[in-house]
Amino acid sequence: MKRGSSLLFCSLVLLLKLCCYLEVVAEEDPQQPPRGVCANWMSGAPGYPGHHGTPGRDGRDGKDGEKGEKGDQGVPGLKGDSGILGSAGVAGPQGAPGSPGLKGEKGETASRYQSAFSVGLTARVPYANLPIRFTKIFYNEQNHYDVTTGKFRCIFPGVYYFAYHLTVYVADVKVSLFKKDTAVIITYDKYQKDDVDQASGSVLLRLEYGDEVWLQVYGDETDNGIYADNVNDSTFMGFLLYPNLDNGQ
Repeated sequence: MKRGSSLLFCSLVLLLKLCCYLEVVAEEDPQQPPRGVCANWMSGAPGYPGHHGTPGRDGRDGKDGEKGEKGDQGVPGLKGDSGILGSAGVAGPQGAPGSPGLKGEKGETASRYQSAFSVGLTARVPYANLPIRFTKIFYNEQNHYDVTTGKFRCIFPGVYYFAYHLTVYVADVKVSLFKKDTAVIITYDKYQKDDVDQASGSVLLRLEYGDEVWLQVYGDETDNGIYADNVNDSTFMGFLLYPNLDNGQ
């Protein structure tokens, strides 16, 4: 009898614990309908889906992520239009001298254009208004001065220098330097009695090929006091200062 009572008591305790467990499970899952403590339970038919609710508000922006690795270089773009020319900049410092250039071609020798003479009188001038013939030769290597005519003839066109220094004795002197039958300069010296004087003149002339230059007494015989002897000289000279290289001579 006692054994049967103990078995019944244990069965009731187990049943009570099972019911308590089912109630706890029902509380944790509210979607399940309540179940009776000791009744048999069957689930109902599924219900219809509910309507979509209204969209919720946008959430807050998240924090910036970590910086990524550098990407590959892209393809070069098209060339843009030329910009407006800017103003000139400040001049830079002077550069160092360059290296010497190539040696030029050999030029024409200066001897090709040599022309000079220096002559003197050996006696008094016999006639006026004629070229004075200076027959004492100091220098005339190119023979551009003609002792037979008393005239210098231009061979190389260019600029020439002419000068004369004359001894004046017995009479006055009026002498002129001619170029192509034209008196270029005239020198006059008045003789002082019982004295020896000097008359001189000089000039630069541009001459062309064939031009002639000479000295002659200008006026009549009363102005012919040019003198020369073994101790007194009267001289005439000239030389090429520089040639006219554009002339082609």
